[in-house]
Amino acid sequence: MLTRAAQAAATIAVHRTVLARSDLTRLGIAETQVRARISAARWQLVGKAVVRHNGSLTREEKWEVAVINVGPRALLTAFTAAEWAGLTGWERDQIHVLAPRAHSRLEVPGMSIRLHQARRWLAANASCQPPVDRPTPCQPLAPALLRAAKTFSSPRPACGIVAAAVQQGLVTPASMTGVLRASIRTKHRAVLLAAVADMAGGSQALSEIDFVLLCRAHGLPEPVRQLVRRDSNGRRRYLDASWRRASDGRLVVAEVDGALHLSQKRWWDDQLRQNELSLADALVLRFPSVIVRTEPALVAAQLRRALTG
Repeated sequence: MLTRAAQAAATIAVHRTVLARSDLTRLGIAETQVRARISAARWQLVGKAVVRHNGSLTREEKWEVAVINVGPRALLTAFTAAEWAGLTGWERDQIHVLAPRAHSRLEVPGMSIRLHQARRWLAANASCQPPVDRPTPCQPLAPALLRAAKTFSSPRPACGIVAAAVQQGLVTPASMTGVLRASIRTKHRAVLLAAVADMAGGSQALSEIDFVLLCRAHGLPEPVRQLVRRDSNGRRRYLDASWRRASDGRLVVAEVDGALHLSQKRWWDDQLRQNELSLADALVLRFPSVIVRTEPALVAAQLRRALTG
């Protein structure tokens, strides 16, 4: 009688279109049957992986093929693991796979695989339990994001992918902080820790993180982030950054607008929101996120004038 673990493995294998030969053996399919179906072009062999159809591979089937070809302990990681977890906007055609350090790179025709190797496999790279309908083993999202961040030469996109995952609700700042603290030698670690701390404080969009850094660099008071206010209809509104002016207590608000704010509906909402704040006697400044990044001195000068009254 099969153990519970063996039964679960068999159930997963039955639903898969991409399997290793060892999986097929466990399902009771003899090697002669496998070769016959490949010869008859009913199935196809891609490197070491057997694909149980003869058509084009889906994106997720390519991920399974890559993992099987790298080895039995291989996991999706970095950008591929992030996409597997649901992150949008950071997709890559290259498939990122994590394996123990002893593994060697393996070429698979028609596929680009980037191999990441782990020095301390058991301590840091436990696999997520794959669901039946998505069987590819995958590294947990927080360490996978760190792997992706390491590939960038600049810390800005490294912070960007982490901020995107937090903003999309896929990972928490606390989980990212834990992974970063355990990864003492990781690339961009200091900047990532600072960025994650800002995310925990309310700066979920990377443009807002840039804004806080700008304030610190120019000696401006650090703003309150994501302050909750209610408009005249009782709806909760969140302010990107706000201060109380020392001279008269007037509320000063700075809004950092990314590309999302260019859509017509969002633009209308932003204008009505600004009107509500102005009617409540707030001083509202709006900055495109690109200006925050490229002309920080200009932004700082306007903020200083607003705060000194």
